[in-house]
Amino acid sequence: MGALDEPLTKLVGDRTAKVLADSLKLRTVGDLLHHYPRRYVERGQLTSLDELEIDEHVTVLARIEKVTLIPFRGRKGDRLEVVVTDGRSRLSLVFFNQGWRQKELKSGAQGLFAGKVGVFNRSRQLVSPDYQLLDEEAGSDAARQFAGRLIPVYGASAQMPSWKLSICIETALTKHLGDVGEPLPAELRERHGLIPLPEALELIHRPRGQADRELAQSRLRWDEAFVLQVALAQRRAAESALPAVPRRARAGGLLDAFDARLPFTLTEGQQKVSAEIAADLASEHPMHRLLQGEVGSGKTLVALRAMLAVVDAGGQAVLLAPTEVLAQQHHRSIVEMMGDLAQGGMLGGSDLGTRVVLLTGSMGVPARRQALLDMACGDAGIAIGTHALIEDKVQFQDLGLVVVDEQHRFGVEQRDALRAKGEQPPHLLVMTATPIPRTVAMTVFGDLETSVLDQLPAGRSPISTHVVPALEKPNFLTRAWERVREEVAKGHQAYVVCPRIGDEEPAAELKKKRKAAEEDLEDVADAGAGSDERRPPLSVVETAGKLVGGPLQGLRVEILHGRLAPEAKDEVMRRFTAGEVDVLVATTVIEVGVNVPNSTAMVIMDADRFGVSQLHQLRGRVGRGSAAGLCLLVSDMPAGSAARARLDAVAGTLDGFELSRIDLEQRREGDVLGQAQSGVKSSLKVLSVLEDEEVILTARTEATRLVAEDRELAAHPELRTALESLLDEDRAAYMEKG
Repeated sequence: MGALDEPLTKLVGDRTAKVLADSLKLRTVGDLLHHYPRRYVERGQLTSLDELEIDEHVTVLARIEKVTLIPFRGRKGDRLEVVVTDGRSRLSLVFFNQGWRQKELKSGAQGLFAGKVGVFNRSRQLVSPDYQLLDEEAGSDAARQFAGRLIPVYGASAQMPSWKLSICIETALTKHLGDVGEPLPAELRERHGLIPLPEALELIHRPRGQADRELAQSRLRWDEAFVLQVALAQRRAAESALPAVPRRARAGGLLDAFDARLPFTLTEGQQKVSAEIAADLASEHPMHRLLQGEVGSGKTLVALRAMLAVVDAGGQAVLLAPTEVLAQQHHRSIVEMMGDLAQGGMLGGSDLGTRVVLLTGSMGVPARRQALLDMACGDAGIAIGTHALIEDKVQFQDLGLVVVDEQHRFGVEQRDALRAKGEQPPHLLVMTATPIPRTVAMTVFGDLETSVLDQLPAGRSPISTHVVPALEKPNFLTRAWERVREEVAKGHQAYVVCPRIGDEEPAAELKKKRKAAEEDLEDVADAGAGSDERRPPLSVVETAGKLVGGPLQGLRVEILHGRLAPEAKDEVMRRFTAGEVDVLVATTVIEVGVNVPNSTAMVIMDADRFGVSQLHQLRGRVGRGSAAGLCLLVSDMPAGSAARARLDAVAGTLDGFELSRIDLEQRREGDVLGQAQSGVKSSLKVLSVLEDEEVILTARTEATRLVAEDRELAAHPELRTALESLLDEDRAAYMEKG
């Protein structure tokens, strides 16, 4: 075990080590050295107090303006109130029964003050904050330590304020900076003008000025980008070395017959991506390709053509979907597109055809048994289903292609379990309907080649989107329901989307959802101190009842949500698709894959409770036919709030890639690359996947070159150690992207 892997107990003692581990997940010397400052302040540069957010743990540099000791009335004890200022705003510090602090908290002194921002009598305050005075005359060690250079402010906790953390890091630097290894090859550092890692760690924690900080960050960005790209390059190299059966479509086969029946011409984008996929399928090594594109860009058609090519070549293909509703929708639409080509070996089926079967966890025993049999004997060239496809009892005669829809909902282990059902590794195509900025795709899905569909097929209509401020202008909501009635009167259909199923939800599940909503960064930023007072999200059941008895009275209204029985969900979607339902009130089960061209209007209730990308996906369910689409975003949030700004962004553009960038900026990269992706903390601390595109591109090229020369990193032991740290047990899921 290297010095940097030593537990912190040896460095700072058991008690402090426990606080660091419990509150900040810092357990080793290396963890501590790589816990970088969030920001820096200069001596005399006071923190802007008017930017502090309620319930946030903060460390501020401020000057004491006033100190008052106030005895309690009618009982023993007192309250020490200290007012600090940045020269414009003020913040109260309150200490109960600690009057002795008057002796050191003197008017005019500067200090670091840390605590949780609360509110009392409409004024912000910190109750019993930790503090460290920075006045030379007070003999402060912190003042001498920070004199003449930037003061680092760390991501801290109530139990471990920033300056205590700084003292621990100083100890680690003093004792272990010489033990820091060098993961980047010397020639790479020289090529890109990067300082050694020990120097970078010293400068990031002890910068003399902004130039030191920038020099250190430049090096540390490279570490994060390069180590991750090496991991992805190793995976790409390992996968590309595997053998695979080439799958080439045959002339005059199933694919040609399908293409001849298409009532439209493929877009240029579909033709280009199809050619890329065809070339991959013809290779003797497995395809690993990510297909991403705009809502309604025709990804399913491109995937189906790939599956038909594999069937032409004597193999089988599977399409894995994350939900039963989506699996059923894919099955229904593919069977409709193929017609008698989907009835191979059946009465009335085409001689060129194959069978298309559906497999989900809740299917009846007879249907399930028949689907399993068709897959095992090879009669079913195409299988569509949910996680049920991964079960051990599912077998294929010759699995040639695995298509994974909505990749972000599956991990590498799940897709690999399905691919393991082939005698040789089958080809892999993963799809996402959520547009991903280029650098994010390279960082999160860097083990896959990427194809992008950014053209909409001919005949798709524009979608107009408007925000409906229900509280400020209730007449706008009234008009929204009138617009729904107008669309239905024209012979069209509409969706109404709600965040919740209904009050019949199990109490534990409802409590969990409410807790998640309260913890959501966007909700907290909007609601502030009043977040607990927000009403529960609107539900499908309650909303449908009010609409049937009110503004949509007389229309055919149905509900759809995830807790309906599979047969009931399928029947509702069948009837809606057939035009037997005017308005479908649903949860986000209709978010992706649902294709009803006659649907022209969508009303999203409590739209502020959905993310930007999710709203864009939902909106994509309308405007899929010849008639223009309308999407109305209903919200109680006031003008000027972050939530309304988010909704205005969605209403302002139909460009999913632009919206994904906005979404990423607002949700912060750590959420996307870390917790939201894998359940663990993001390893990216300095690198910005949005701003550091050049570093990521160059690091990818360098990593690919190095792995081609030395895949096992035998000549680069320090890099191998850094890689093992990234991919240790706790962080292995990071690479699984699920």
